[in-house]
Amino acid sequence: MAADSNISVLIIDDEADMCEMLSHVLNQAGFITYTALDGNTGIEVFNKESPNVVILDLRMPCMNGMEVLKQIKQTNSETPVIIVTAYGEIQSAVEAIKHGAFNYFNKPFDNEEVVLTVKKALEERAMRQEIRMLKTQLNFAMPLFEQMGNSAEIAKVNELVTCVAPTNFTVVICGETGSGKELIARSIHNQSPRRGQPFVVVDCGSIPETLIESELFGFEKGTFTGADQKKVGRFEIASGGTIFLDEIGNLPKPMQGKLLRVLQERRIRRLGSNKEIDVEVRVVVAGNERLEYLVESGHFRMDLYQRLNEFRIEIPPLRQRKDDIVFLCKRFLDITNKELNKNIRGITKEALEILLTYNWPGNVRELRNVIRRAVLLAFDIVEPKHLLIKTQEQKQESSPAAGQMASAAGQKADQAIPLDLDMNNGKDLSLRDMVAKCIEHAEKKLITSVLKRTGGNKSQAARILKIDYKTMHYKVKNYGIKIQTTTEITDKSPTEDS
Repeated sequence: MAADSNISVLIIDDEADMCEMLSHVLNQAGFITYTALDGNTGIEVFNKESPNVVILDLRMPCMNGMEVLKQIKQTNSETPVIIVTAYGEIQSAVEAIKHGAFNYFNKPFDNEEVVLTVKKALEERAMRQEIRMLKTQLNFAMPLFEQMGNSAEIAKVNELVTCVAPTNFTVVICGETGSGKELIARSIHNQSPRRGQPFVVVDCGSIPETLIESELFGFEKGTFTGADQKKVGRFEIASGGTIFLDEIGNLPKPMQGKLLRVLQERRIRRLGSNKEIDVEVRVVVAGNERLEYLVESGHFRMDLYQRLNEFRIEIPPLRQRKDDIVFLCKRFLDITNKELNKNIRGITKEALEILLTYNWPGNVRELRNVIRRAVLLAFDIVEPKHLLIKTQEQKQESSPAAGQMASAAGQKADQAIPLDLDMNNGKDLSLRDMVAKCIEHAEKKLITSVLKRTGGNKSQAARILKIDYKTMHYKVKNYGIKIQTTTEITDKSPTEDS
């Protein structure tokens, strides 16, 4: 790869002589260079000049190289960072590579090695960008049925996607865990006029409550301890494109109000700033629980639900569209064959029968994982022994005993619903509010009962109730259901403790 005179390299090293030598070597090779003698200056130059490559010394006063590396990767994860290290500090360089550095070279350095390492870093970056572009083009060019199946259910979903994609409607996608909600969201984006702009994914269930606002809206330098540089939020990054808020039901109540304001005004404000920033972004949200149920139980704002619910797409679970299983098996088998450079010819009839009769609680994601493992284990054709499916667990879930357990728990919870709830002490409550409280009471009793029967095992209880573990964990915490070390369970809510 010949050096391009427009390609720039930032050198961050506290030794002025080292910066000068590296700069001379790279200038001779045709690169533009910038230098910084400390980490803070290096970050400022990086943000201002956006260099193509960074050469970084790990040992520096004030801000060490590892911290500089983390901040660079947080700002632009694609910029390759090359570490400069002494012979006795190889372990530190290896640790830096684990945190995203491209490679390292030793002091004293060889001129040709430096230039070659920079060129290799640029080649890898170009290759990654090309692969990402090809993937985007492939997803856009490939019809949804070629990715999810050709059943009547998926054909209907595809029609809805095609219908809503060219608009600016906010879309709510409903579906169980692993059913393909993000794939639908990407398809909406890729078929819209925004397809050349960013598609930003935010998993609202995986971000701690204390960080969700700064993740969505960003913050200014010095807003809080550790805020050494300003951070651009996800909404600002997605401006002009689409932001996909997955597991929207897990968004804390205070943030729901702030999100509603952003949707109405199309402006955001970074933490620590009085300046409002215009954001022109399409919003797609998803969850494995229906938002109207969360509204009824008081966990989701009615006004935000009404603002989001301009268009709805529901993805049927895999167990309701088993016509797609054979198609998806073939697709995942072909993809994994290429990935592992294998030539597994197909799946035996016996193995296929297992796949068709399994209930697939993890939906398409679980099927993909099962096929990938099977291709890895098989030598010529996939047989039943290669399918690492917890069939015994499924039988337990679908057995009469499991059904009776859930049914009995439900009956007990139904019997426990206080139909006169708040009749005496809550005269101002509306019928809707009273019904919501009854539903909440019944849900808490049902979860408590099932947890008692599973000995406090939340994973098993979630499978019985056919919800994911994250939802179970949220409800246990929200209702104040206590699991004692003796596996004794109480359903005393925080309000009852006070």
